Amino acid sequence: MKRWPELTEVTAMCAIAGFRGDDAPVKVQEMLDVLRHRGPDATGIYHDSRIVIRTATGEDVKEAPQSAEIAVGHNLLSIVGGPQPVSGDGVLVFNGEIYNQEELNWTGSDSELILDLIEGHGGDLEDALRFTVNKIDGDYAFAYTDGENLAVVRDPVGVKPLYHSGEAFASERKALWRIGLRDVETLSPGHAMINGVKVKLRGLPRVEPSDAEPEELRENLKSALRESVERRVRGLDEAALVFSGGVDSTLLAVLLDEHIDVRLYTVGLPGSSDPQFASRAAEDLGMELEVLEVTEDTIREALPHVLGAIEEYNLMKIGVAMPLYLASEAASAEGYRVMFSGQGADELFAGYHRYRRLLAEGRLEDALRHDLENIHHVNLERDDAVTMANSVELRVPFLDLQLIGVALTIPADLKILGPEDELRKRILREAALEMGVPEYIAMRPKKAAQYGSGIDKVLRRRVLPGFDHEAFLRGLMEPYE
Repeated sequence: MKRWPELTEVTAMCAIAGFRGDDAPVKVQEMLDVLRHRGPDATGIYHDSRIVIRTATGEDVKEAPQSAEIAVGHNLLSIVGGPQPVSGDGVLVFNGEIYNQEELNWTGSDSELILDLIEGHGGDLEDALRFTVNKIDGDYAFAYTDGENLAVVRDPVGVKPLYHSGEAFASERKALWRIGLRDVETLSPGHAMINGVKVKLRGLPRVEPSDAEPEELRENLKSALRESVERRVRGLDEAALVFSGGVDSTLLAVLLDEHIDVRLYTVGLPGSSDPQFASRAAEDLGMELEVLEVTEDTIREALPHVLGAIEEYNLMKIGVAMPLYLASEAASAEGYRVMFSGQGADELFAGYHRYRRLLAEGRLEDALRHDLENIHHVNLERDDAVTMANSVELRVPFLDLQLIGVALTIPADLKILGPEDELRKRILREAALEMGVPEYIAMRPKKAAQYGSGIDKVLRRRVLPGFDHEAFLRGLMEPYE
């Protein structure tokens, strides 16, 4: 079993929650209780001039700004991090990772960095928040209050989730259901909700396709990939990787292996394609792989947990979520707190079959941007939910802002060679080949996780037909009424 880091280190993943109104601290505590799986190591709540932090060793109380009606709270999943909230002139709770601390000459915690940027800017809160999110590079959701104003903020890609109903917010919808709220919305990426008013702070990079030579663009891509991975392994000695044996996850395996100890996890039914390709790739790369062989019973038993995590009945989302849930469950059981995935590569480099038609119609680049701007509710919230259900943080290097900017400069015809290009993602495959990915993997046709694992067929034909999902979802909400 791997040892968990002490609570005195400097960054952390977690759950955050907050409420303005009557019984605010009671409601926030109820929400944090629902979100315990996201942060089992410590709990902190701010209300009425006090921050109370509870850990396994006891309770700590410190003074904070006065607030009669606002409470915010935090559950800690310690990776390299300490308990929150943190306080200065105001109070902040933070979920995520900031990757450019060194560039900002900062040596403290991520949460303290954000608090310092907000309060050091001065003036209008909206301006201070905009200044802050344009300074930091990372995946995050955070809330700040000075006792009178309350603001919640989400990163520009939407890697970290944040839901709200009025001026109540939480990392998962079920926490808001717990306190009787039903009109729950997702906070849009790059936006803030300030005293109940939504404002945009920062969007995705706006760049035009480059006319540079393909070799130069490929070198830019390789550099951006390396730098993205390097930023995301700082402070880690080891991590897990959900591994399909496809080009995206194998490229990450190669890059991660240069910096940390990586354990690979692949999920599939007997005879399915992902375990076969993954086993061969792991052997050729000399990396440790755990093959999780699943059965119909495994899928049936996991279904309530997956559906309870993603909080909606969507066949596609369930099928994709299931392998990730099972992989992160196994990783968590072996003591891992961080898992990497190749999420985002298909939207950046045109991996889906439908992109061929869009290329022929001259609409591919617009479609890729649209998909990137909507990846938070199509993929990211689902993936975060199922890994955090197992107290595992998911990191997605392909969705690094700088890498996104580089990918958007690559012309569509370098991603798909033409309407008949079955492989797609051409420039990424070429870069992967040059970076050490075996050719049989670099040029392996894409197969989605739910199909490569064989799980989709079992779900649709044998498991879901006998499952009353409407009653299950009602039950997910009704206990909290």
